[in-house]
Amino acid sequence: MLTLSLPGSDHIREKDGLWAVLAWLSILATRKQSVEDILKDHWQKYGRNFFTRYDYEEVEAEGANKMMKDLEALIMDRSFVGKQFPVGDKVYTVEKIDNFEYNDPVDGSVSRNQGLRLIFADGSRIIFRLSGTGSAGATIRLYIDSYEKDVAKIYQDPQVMPKP
Repeated sequence: MLTLSLPGSDHIREKDGLWAVLAWLSILATRKQSVEDILKDHWQKYGRNFFTRYDYEEVEAEGANKMMKDLEALIMDRSFVGKQFPVGDKVYTVEKIDNFEYNDPVDGSVSRNQGLRLIFADGSRIIFRLSGTGSAGATIRLYIDSYEKDVAKIYQDPQVMPKP
Protein backbone atom coordinates (compact mmCIF):
# COMPACT_ATOMS: atom_id res chain seq x y z
CA MET A 1 0.00 0.00 0.00
CA LEU A 2 1.32 3.43 -0.96
CA THR A 3 1.19 6.00 1.82
CA LEU A 4 1.72 9.67 1.08
CA SER A 5 3.01 11.81 3.90
CA LEU A 6 4.63 14.74 2.13
CA PRO A 7 4.76 17.98 4.09
CA GLY A 8 3.58 21.28 2.64
CA SER A 9 6.15 23.38 0.87
CA ASP A 10 6.76 26.83 -0.55
CA HIS A 11 8.92 25.51 -3.41
CA ILE A 12 5.92 25.07 -5.73
CA ARG A 13 3.31 27.83 -5.59
CA GLU A 14 0.31 25.98 -7.06
CA LYS A 15 0.34 22.56 -5.39
CA ASP A 16 -3.35 21.56 -5.63
CA GLY A 17 -2.95 19.79 -8.97
CA LEU A 18 0.12 17.92 -7.79
CA TRP A 19 -1.64 16.79 -4.60
CA ALA A 20 -4.65 15.64 -6.65
CA VAL A 21 -2.39 13.54 -8.90
CA LEU A 22 -0.64 12.01 -5.89
CA ALA A 23 -4.00 11.23 -4.26
CA TRP A 24 -5.22 9.51 -7.44
CA LEU A 25 -1.99 7.52 -7.74
CA SER A 26 -2.48 6.35 -4.16
CA ILE A 27 -6.08 5.30 -4.90
CA LEU A 28 -5.08 3.51 -8.11
CA ALA A 29 -2.25 1.65 -6.36
CA THR A 30 -4.54 0.56 -3.53
CA ARG A 31 -7.65 -0.38 -5.55
CA LYS A 32 -5.87 -1.84 -8.60
CA GLN A 33 -8.71 -0.62 -10.86
CA SER A 34 -8.92 1.88 -13.68
CA VAL A 35 -10.01 5.46 -12.99
CA GLU A 36 -13.15 4.77 -15.03
CA ASP A 37 -14.09 1.73 -12.92
CA ILE A 38 -13.47 3.61 -9.67
CA LEU A 39 -15.66 6.50 -10.84
CA LYS A 40 -18.46 4.18 -11.98
CA ASP A 41 -18.43 2.38 -8.61
CA HIS A 42 -18.57 5.74 -6.83
CA TRP A 43 -21.43 7.05 -9.01
CA GLN A 44 -23.47 3.87 -8.49
CA LYS A 45 -23.11 4.16 -4.73
CA TYR A 46 -23.41 7.94 -4.24
CA GLY A 47 -24.85 9.37 -7.47
CA ARG A 48 -23.11 11.77 -9.84
CA ASN A 49 -22.73 15.51 -10.12
CA PHE A 50 -22.84 16.88 -13.65
CA PHE A 51 -21.13 20.23 -14.09
CA THR A 52 -20.92 22.79 -16.85
CA ARG A 53 -19.94 26.44 -17.17
CA TYR A 54 -21.04 29.06 -19.65
CA ASP A 55 -18.94 32.21 -20.14
CA TYR A 56 -20.47 35.32 -21.66
CA GLU A 57 -17.43 37.46 -22.44
CA GLU A 58 -16.94 41.12 -23.32
CA VAL A 59 -20.37 42.09 -22.05
CA GLU A 60 -20.88 45.83 -21.63
CA ALA A 61 -19.99 46.42 -17.95
CA GLU A 62 -22.89 48.72 -17.07
CA GLY A 63 -25.47 46.28 -18.46
CA ALA A 64 -23.76 43.33 -16.76
CA ASN A 65 -23.79 45.12 -13.40
CA LYS A 66 -27.47 46.02 -13.82
CA MET A 67 -28.36 42.44 -14.74
CA MET A 68 -26.57 41.10 -11.64
CA LYS A 69 -28.26 43.67 -9.37
CA ASP A 70 -31.68 42.86 -10.83
CA LEU A 71 -31.04 39.13 -10.50
CA GLU A 72 -29.87 39.58 -6.91
CA ALA A 73 -33.01 41.57 -6.06
CA LEU A 74 -35.17 38.83 -7.57
CA ILE A 75 -33.57 35.82 -5.93
CA MET A 76 -32.60 37.35 -2.59
CA ASP A 77 -36.27 37.91 -1.81
CA ARG A 78 -36.79 35.20 0.81
CA SER A 79 -40.03 34.14 -0.88
CA PHE A 80 -37.80 32.64 -3.58
CA VAL A 81 -36.82 29.86 -1.16
CA GLY A 82 -39.16 26.94 -1.69
CA LYS A 83 -39.93 27.78 -5.33
CA GLN A 84 -40.03 24.75 -7.57
CA PHE A 85 -38.74 24.47 -11.11
CA PRO A 86 -39.69 21.42 -13.21
CA VAL A 87 -36.99 20.36 -15.69
CA GLY A 88 -37.65 17.19 -17.66
CA ASP A 89 -38.70 14.52 -15.17
CA LYS A 90 -37.16 16.34 -12.17
CA VAL A 91 -38.41 19.14 -9.97
CA TYR A 92 -35.76 21.40 -8.44
CA THR A 93 -36.78 23.05 -5.16
CA VAL A 94 -34.82 26.12 -4.05
CA GLU A 95 -33.46 25.42 -0.57
CA LYS A 96 -30.98 28.26 -0.10
CA ILE A 97 -29.98 31.49 -1.84
CA ASP A 98 -27.02 33.71 -1.09
CA ASN A 99 -24.34 35.99 -2.42
CA PHE A 100 -21.30 33.84 -1.73
CA GLU A 101 -18.44 35.22 0.29
CA TYR A 102 -15.12 33.51 0.90
CA ASN A 103 -13.59 33.62 4.37
CA ASP A 104 -9.87 32.88 4.16
CA PRO A 105 -8.98 30.56 7.06
CA VAL A 106 -5.32 31.62 6.98
CA ASP A 107 -5.40 35.41 7.05
CA GLY A 108 -9.04 35.96 8.04
CA SER A 109 -9.79 38.14 5.01
CA VAL A 110 -13.29 38.12 3.53
CA SER A 111 -14.02 38.33 -0.21
CA ARG A 112 -17.64 39.35 -0.70
CA ASN A 113 -19.92 39.21 -3.77
CA GLN A 114 -18.27 36.14 -5.26
CA GLY A 115 -21.43 34.86 -6.94
CA LEU A 116 -25.18 34.59 -6.61
CA ARG A 117 -25.96 31.01 -5.62
CA LEU A 118 -29.20 29.09 -5.91
CA ILE A 119 -28.84 25.84 -4.01
CA PHE A 120 -31.53 23.23 -4.51
CA ALA A 121 -32.82 20.56 -2.12
CA ASP A 122 -30.91 17.76 -3.88
CA GLY A 123 -27.60 19.67 -3.73
CA SER A 124 -27.74 20.91 -7.31
CA ARG A 125 -26.61 24.52 -7.79
CA ILE A 126 -26.75 27.41 -10.20
CA ILE A 127 -24.21 30.19 -9.72
CA PHE A 128 -24.08 33.54 -11.51
CA ARG A 129 -20.74 35.32 -11.23
CA LEU A 130 -19.60 38.63 -12.66
CA SER A 131 -15.89 39.10 -13.24
CA GLY A 132 -13.42 41.13 -15.25
CA THR A 133 -15.19 44.47 -15.28
CA GLY A 134 -12.19 46.16 -16.90
CA SER A 135 -11.98 48.22 -20.08
CA ALA A 136 -12.54 45.20 -22.37
CA GLY A 137 -15.93 44.51 -20.80
CA ALA A 138 -17.24 42.13 -18.22
CA THR A 139 -17.54 38.37 -18.18
CA ILE A 140 -20.67 36.76 -16.80
CA ARG A 141 -20.14 33.16 -15.78
CA LEU A 142 -22.99 30.72 -15.28
CA TYR A 143 -22.09 27.54 -13.38
CA ILE A 144 -24.54 24.64 -13.31
CA ASP A 145 -24.00 21.66 -11.02
CA SER A 146 -26.76 19.06 -11.20
CA TYR A 147 -26.92 16.01 -8.92
CA GLU A 148 -28.27 12.74 -10.30
CA LYS A 149 -28.86 9.64 -8.17
CA ASP A 150 -30.81 7.61 -10.75
CA VAL A 151 -28.41 4.81 -11.79
CA ALA A 152 -30.05 4.71 -15.23
CA LYS A 153 -28.93 8.33 -15.83
CA ILE A 154 -25.47 8.55 -14.28
CA TYR A 155 -23.73 7.55 -17.52
CA GLN A 156 -25.32 10.32 -19.61
CA ASP A 157 -23.17 12.76 -21.59
CA PRO A 158 -21.87 15.29 -19.03
CA GLN A 159 -22.38 18.18 -21.47
CA VAL A 160 -26.01 17.25 -22.13
CA MET A 161 -27.26 16.52 -18.60
CA PRO A 162 -26.84 19.97 -16.99
CA LYS A 163 -28.00 22.13 -19.91
CA PRO A 164 -30.21 25.01 -18.77
